[in-house]
Amino acid sequence: MAAGLEQARIKTRHVASTDVIVTDDQFTHAAPLYWETYAHLRRTVALDARDSVVVMGGFIGVTREGEITTLGRGGSDLTASLVGAGVCASEIQIWTDVDGMLTCDPRVLHGGYRLRSLGYEEAEEMARLGAKVLCTKTVAPAIRQGIPIVIRNSRRPEIEGTLVGPEAVRKPGVVKSVTSKTGMTVIHLFVPQTGILRSIAEGLSDRFERNQLHVDFVQAQPDGVSFAVQSSSQIPDLLRDLDSSVRISVEEDSAMVSLVGEGIAAEASITKRAMLAILKDSGMRMASQMFSPRSISFAVPESKLAVTVENLHREFFRSPDPEIFAAADAERRLPEATSEGHAVGPVPVPAYGWKVM
Repeated sequence: MAAGLEQARIKTRHVASTDVIVTDDQFTHAAPLYWETYAHLRRTVALDARDSVVVMGGFIGVTREGEITTLGRGGSDLTASLVGAGVCASEIQIWTDVDGMLTCDPRVLHGGYRLRSLGYEEAEEMARLGAKVLCTKTVAPAIRQGIPIVIRNSRRPEIEGTLVGPEAVRKPGVVKSVTSKTGMTVIHLFVPQTGILRSIAEGLSDRFERNQLHVDFVQAQPDGVSFAVQSSSQIPDLLRDLDSSVRISVEEDSAMVSLVGEGIAAEASITKRAMLAILKDSGMRMASQMFSPRSISFAVPESKLAVTVENLHREFFRSPDPEIFAAADAERRLPEATSEGHAVGPVPVPAYGWKVM
């Protein structure tokens, strides 16, 4: 890339990531040492960028002892965030193969809208609940400094993309996206003695966490509790040795579908509309809005994922606010309903690139 730019008569400087990104020694998922990295960036990239285009690879770093490391999932975004924070950039651009953050996953449903802007918290919630475009934990350095992040489509550079940052349009109570996570297992605990429910639920949650199985969603029931975790062969063993009075029901092959938007969990009308849209076709297994004021989540059979997303998307994006949403493709509108839904097969996971401004 640096050589190509030079050939095009653009003054360029190549900087190796291993010269500036300093990490600990957790190989394959190394954590950056922020202040040492920032010091290196300010002595190199910040100075070179005054009169040159700086080209630098992502995803790798080096320990204090000089051993090369990799940053793990989201490592390219993390590199961009580190560089942006280290040089006090005015903007970070992440280039992928979609137009920006969308109102639904295009691998599940065609016809979504592009979000013109999002707050950091909303983007983080979308990522937590299954959106793949932006892994916000990896761009935490940029978020801490309030640096805007713009997501753009490298195949359609004329599209303005989605702005994530403090300048996003704020309209609480508006559903911004329908996200989804597959490969989930829903576990129902029925406890006749409500006095022991809390201790059993907390003990089981701790047991799952110790085995690296994060409890994603929880729903309290009059006679127990339901929760969802990523499916794992460890689950049967972890459910053993519970109090003999506890009855357990396990539903595998589940998917979690979530509505995301600032303040929507406090809007009873949104929950009611969502429940009606889901119950029509989906066979809901649980509902949860306990984790965040920005989301409402539902568990459905994985086989019903496409039709659930379609029904929710049709319910909440009939008349999208043009200040918040734009058509993902020029002149495109939401398709008409069909009995089969609009599911599509898997498409390649987006390949990321980035640019610091």
